[in-house]
Amino acid sequence: MSKTWRPATQLVHDGSLRSQYGETSEAIYLTQGFVYESAEAAEARFKGETEGYIYARYGSPTNDMFEKRMCALEGAEEARATASGMAAVTAAILCQVKAGDHIVAARALFGSCRWVVETLAPKYGVECTLVDGRYLENWEKAIRPNTKVFFLESPTNPTLEVIDIAGVAKLANQIGAKVVVDNVFATPIFQKPLELGAHIVVYSATKHIDGQGRSLGGVILSDREWINENLQDYYRHTGPAMSPFTAWTLLKGLETLPLRVKQQTENASKIADFLADQPKVAKVIYPGRKDHPQADIVAKQMKGGSTLVAIELKGGKEAAFALQNALDIVKISNNLGDAKSLITHPATTTHKNLTDEARAELGISGGTVRLSAGIEDTDDLIEDFAQALAKVKA
Repeated sequence: MSKTWRPATQLVHDGSLRSQYGETSEAIYLTQGFVYESAEAAEARFKGETEGYIYARYGSPTNDMFEKRMCALEGAEEARATASGMAAVTAAILCQVKAGDHIVAARALFGSCRWVVETLAPKYGVECTLVDGRYLENWEKAIRPNTKVFFLESPTNPTLEVIDIAGVAKLANQIGAKVVVDNVFATPIFQKPLELGAHIVVYSATKHIDGQGRSLGGVILSDREWINENLQDYYRHTGPAMSPFTAWTLLKGLETLPLRVKQQTENASKIADFLADQPKVAKVIYPGRKDHPQADIVAKQMKGGSTLVAIELKGGKEAAFALQNALDIVKISNNLGDAKSLITHPATTTHKNLTDEARAELGISGGTVRLSAGIEDTDDLIEDFAQALAKVKA
């Protein structure tokens, strides 16, 4: 690895491990286990006296390349690849808490993330407090003597709230707690939580990292000490490991990540500006716009906008459904970060399990839709929204 390489170069070359055949594209090591030259060599490997692979659930050459490439991009010492984004979130949180501990989490979370901290963790005696993460005083007020973890997304799903990561990290450091940041919506191209003071970063690699609707995957990144002392045994024994084939697919995705994110962000920005002027649209939230509620924090911690746009239609659910059904290029899907532009209605999909009150707290109404901009031609996408809006009743 060259520390002078910039991200676009890192994402093509870093962590490459070639076999004796000198292949151009990384090899896929689809093996469950590994053989040893002798019984003594196997014993030494298991004792940790020699380096090497033991079992694919613990790691493989292909997974190792993906993890090293992600570390280079994120500026992390260590990483562990997981089978899905939710496997990464769950492992990152549960590996470091025990009965009697306390989690403080931003209330604006993906539905499954909220379930982990709000429903699953309490089953094992871990308390959780949800706060309006936009205001640092809420984090501070929620702290208890047993608080061990702060968990947040920024920008949030689906309303694109932005949380002051450095401010939350400062509070956590004062009490010896760890900050876990789900950085999916910002992507590692536009935001570096570790540089802002966070301790652990998680991604659903299913999203921008794959970016082409092919694979489920996740990754957890942190310093070597935290990985070894907290995550390693949990990871080895509970088995959330990524398939080597998936790791290879994600390595291919990383090669084009900067190009895709740049085009997706440009499209999202221009669509947001277009929609903000439309009479049937009540509100547009986009981190790249000056009217974003946390524009000052966006400027401080993000290097770009986002590939996501939150849109609220004046006509409620009826208008939101009509818009989605009238779109031609933009497809209805609850995924995001894809090369294809995708749109979803959070109240009836990703956040349907929340109560009406909880959705209202988050600003998710019947008229809210979430757009994930793809890499299509910008003008085609704007024209698609124009014709679809024309079919929405005022």
